[in-house]
Order: sequence, then C-alpha cells, then structure tokens
Amino acid sequence: MKPGKNLLFTLILGAIAVFIHLYSGNSIRVENQYATRIYPAFGRFLRYLFGWLPFSIGDVLYGLLIVWLIWKLLSAIKAVIKKEVTLQRFSAGAGKALRILMITYILFNAFWGINYNRVGIAEQLDVKMDKYSTADLQVMNGLLAEKVNATKKALVNRQEKYPAKKELFKKVADAYRQAEHVYPFLQYRPVSLKPSVWSLVGNYMGFTGYYNPFTGEGQVNTLVPKFLQPFTTCHEVAHQLGYAKEREASFVAYLAASASQDTLLHYSVYLDLFMYSNRNLFETDSLSAREFTHKLLPEVLADLKEWRAFNKKYRNPVEPVFRWIYGVYLKQNQQPQGVLSYDEVTGFMIAYYKKYGKI
Repeated sequence: MKPGKNLLFTLILGAIAVFIHLYSGNSIRVENQYATRIYPAFGRFLRYLFGWLPFSIGDVLYGLLIVWLIWKLLSAIKAVIKKEVTLQRFSAGAGKALRILMITYILFNAFWGINYNRVGIAEQLDVKMDKYSTADLQVMNGLLAEKVNATKKALVNRQEKYPAKKELFKKVADAYRQAEHVYPFLQYRPVSLKPSVWSLVGNYMGFTGYYNPFTGEGQVNTLVPKFLQPFTTCHEVAHQLGYAKEREASFVAYLAASASQDTLLHYSVYLDLFMYSNRNLFETDSLSAREFTHKLLPEVLADLKEWRAFNKKYRNPVEPVFRWIYGVYLKQNQQPQGVLSYDEVTGFMIAYYKKYGKI
C-alpha cells in the first residue's frame, strides 16, 4: 500500500476508534442500544457460526497468532543483527503495527468489548449496590458456608461423581434455560462451550476459563480440579451473554446455577462465592474469616486442600507476570481493582440478599 493510502487508512481507523470510545462513554446508551439489542443478535450469530465445531476455532487462531508473532520477532531480531533496519523501514513497520493495534481495538470492542461500559445486571435486577460493612460480610460468609456444607453433604451422601466435559456443558446450558424463566435476559441459545486446547498452558498461567470475543466461544480449562469447572463454565456463559465485567459474570453464574436443581452446580458456585466473600472478610476481620473456614465440612476442606496443592504444583515465576498483564487489562476496562475485581461479586451477593432475603 502506498504511503498516501497508508495515512488515509490510519486516519479512518483512528476516527472509528475515537467514535467507539465516545459511544462507550454513555453507559445508558450502551445498555439500551448495544448491550441489549446489537450484541445479543451478534453473539448468537457467532455461536451459530462456530458453536457446532467440536474444537475451539478461537484457540486455533490464538495458536496461529502466537506463531506469527514469534516469526515477526525473530525476523526483526535478524534484521537488527544484519543492520538492515533503516529509518524508512522502521517507520513503515511502526505504522503497520499501529494499524494492526487499531484494527484489533475496533474489532474487540465492536464484537463484545463495549459491554464493559454497560449499566449491567444490578440495573436489570433493580438491586442497590451500596457499600457493605464487616457485619454484612459476616452474614454472607455464614450463609455461604451453610450452602457449601449442605450441598457437599448431599453430594457425598449420593456418592455423585463429577460429569464428563460434554455432560457438564449440557448441565450448564440446562441451568441457563431454567434461569431464563425467571430472568428472560439470560436466554442462552445456541450453546458454544469448548474445552480449552490450552488447558495445560492455562494451569501455568493461572486461568480456569476465558471467552473469545472474536469467535463467541467459551473455553473451559478442563484440567483444573473438577469442583471448579461448573462455576467456571457458568461464568464463561455469562461473558457470552454480554456481561463483560468479572464480578457481573460471576454473579450471573450464581443466578443461573441457583435456578437449576443440580447440586453439583450449586456446590461449585457456592464454594467459589464463599472463597471470594471470605477473602473480603479476611481484609477487615481475619479472625472471623478463619472461624467461618473452620466451620466447613472435612470433605469441603479436602477440596480446598486439593485446590491449594494444584496451585502449588503449577506455580512458576511467569504466572505473576501474566496476572499483572491481565490486571492491567481489567483496569483498562472499567475494573479498577484489577484481578481483585472477581472478589467484588460479594457486593452483588450482599445487595441481592438484602433485597430478596435469600441466596
């Protein structure tokens, strides 16, 4: 492409990026137009397009992207070593990189990312998100501990085993179908859930699941402890439905799981929510937080021990770097707490309990 056309293309991309940024600045507009009208239709289109594939096309694309980036990096190093880098070549490369970044920004936001700026689930449920106290956290810890113990006891008594991947995905899809009767905005069809091709890599990077906004697929790390996978799957479906913020996706996962009759889903979700709430309580009352943990059944404590052993097994010097990068990404997308944004689901749980008197 000639320099003049490159400049024009760059300016057009810049104008589109600025428009998206300005459009996203009004959360009510985003909620009423993009999040509840444009995105749901587009999200369904992506799931129809790629959901039928037995593997994650998004994971394949990510793999090809990594190979391409490595090739480009090696080519650049080779050019530097051979002293083939000129000012003109550097400028052309920088311009190309800028255009690629702008295209990625535009596609990411147009396909899904604008949802970070929506009003969200609190408005849809008409729950008031007030600041909560240590007493509120103690109440929530107590309620969740009871739920965790009750559901684990039921699973142990029935000697119920965790399902295979396909069966798990079906259970979660059924849960959302049940939730749809109570919350019509949680309609989830068609289904596009896949085991992550990069599950082993995910163990070292510290992720249990992720959503690919370019293909509409929800990927689940199926190598993590089995009791984590139901919650993760419910969480990724929430992302597919347009709940981009982590705390909202976790709360939507709770709404879906609690609407079902499946004790496996209940246990997984309540256990995760308890851990979030307990970490929040630990920040203000560590003694009380430990007391609630000690109230958990031995079978639950055994699961937590397995969770800690799993994390320890895959701990490595690179994981904190990835967590920092992900934290920066979250902060740039309306989640100033970074990776701690996941813990903020506790605020939704407290607000929901105060309104409805149940969890």
